Amino acid sequence: MMIKAGFMPAFFVENLWELFLHGDVYTSDTPKFTTMRTFTILFIVSLLIAGCGSTTKSLQQGNYDAVVNKTVKKLIKKPNADDAAEMDRAYRLANERDWERIKYLKTENNPDNYDEIFSRYNMLKERQRQVRTVTPLTVEGTTYSYEYVDYDAEMIASKRKAADFFYNNGKGLLDNALQKGDYRDAYYQLVKASEYSGGQFENIDALIYDARMKGMSRVIVEVNNLSPLQLPPMVEEDLISFDTRGLGNEWVEYHFKHVDENAIYDYAILVKLMSILVSPDDVKDTDQIFTKKISDGFEYVLDANGNVMEDTAGNDIKLQKFKEITCTLIETRQFKTVEIRGEVEILSMNPDRLIQKEPFGASNQFEHSSARSIGDEGALTEEAFNMTQVEKLPFPSDVDMVMMCAETIKPAIRNAIYANRQYIQ
Repeated sequence: MMIKAGFMPAFFVENLWELFLHGDVYTSDTPKFTTMRTFTILFIVSLLIAGCGSTTKSLQQGNYDAVVNKTVKKLIKKPNADDAAEMDRAYRLANERDWERIKYLKTENNPDNYDEIFSRYNMLKERQRQVRTVTPLTVEGTTYSYEYVDYDAEMIASKRKAADFFYNNGKGLLDNALQKGDYRDAYYQLVKASEYSGGQFENIDALIYDARMKGMSRVIVEVNNLSPLQLPPMVEEDLISFDTRGLGNEWVEYHFKHVDENAIYDYAILVKLMSILVSPDDVKDTDQIFTKKISDGFEYVLDANGNVMEDTAGNDIKLQKFKEITCTLIETRQFKTVEIRGEVEILSMNPDRLIQKEPFGASNQFEHSSARSIGDEGALTEEAFNMTQVEKLPFPSDVDMVMMCAETIKPAIRNAIYANRQYIQ
């Protein structure tokens, strides 16, 4: 049973009062099981009241559709008098509010109102559809049934009038636009007209496309290499081949090549490479000597007379011989670095002015170790021997070093653009 806030059924109050009259509350003489029973009952009561309060609170706040939705779901599972009453109240209040609003909007006679009028009729229709899934309903002697209302004619009429309004308004904005924002407003109005018209306007797709194209801000992104190191075009293109998602909005379009020489750009982003510092090829050799004692056969043990001594079994006595072997490991370390510094300039093309500068930078390095040995490799440890299996590599060229740095520099450039994306509208 649903308990409404501020209300308890009489039988529930009587039972609860009986509980307290018979002393099922905590005293020094109260048995523990009785105290626990009292606590459990009070806890259940609080849960019931809290659960019921949610729909009542929604009603008080005017969230009628939320109450209708919740109570209908509960009534589908299990019909209940309190839920039915809550649904009925919320349904009537929601309909009353929508009808009053529709009446006001029609009386105002503003063409801009038909969009909301259509939405209100749509809400009435959907609410009616929802309630009809559980009505007519009879619980505890009360029947809940509502007369069916056909909203289609009013919806169609308001939809057509809304379409006319959005079409005329959008076309007027398009014809008299002075700036990007006007074209964008026209686009939204025409899209709305298209949604409502159902093919009523033959040229609307062309108008939407025109508004879209004229409302778009186009950005050309280019590399300007000011360093002494000349880079192939493909390397410069690779530096700015990054993901543009998140850099703008639906009205910003990034170009990385002049796809059309006659294209008019609203913004330019210049990625200026101010300095590219590539270090000389650096080679360093370090030596390490390894020694090891290994078996070198055996020798006989001689007595004072120079004769071979024998053990008690008559066998010749001999001792194992050892010798020391040496190997020199020459480790070669190759090292080369690149550091790129620059700045991102954001320029407005109309009017022609610098909007913002943002510095960026990145670095990378080439490092390789190899080794060769002189002497007996048997003296080497396993790790040292494995190093001798690595060969020396040719140093990358300066351009190769820049290409190696590309994957580091691209996020730096993108982050610089992202940090200033608010300037591109």
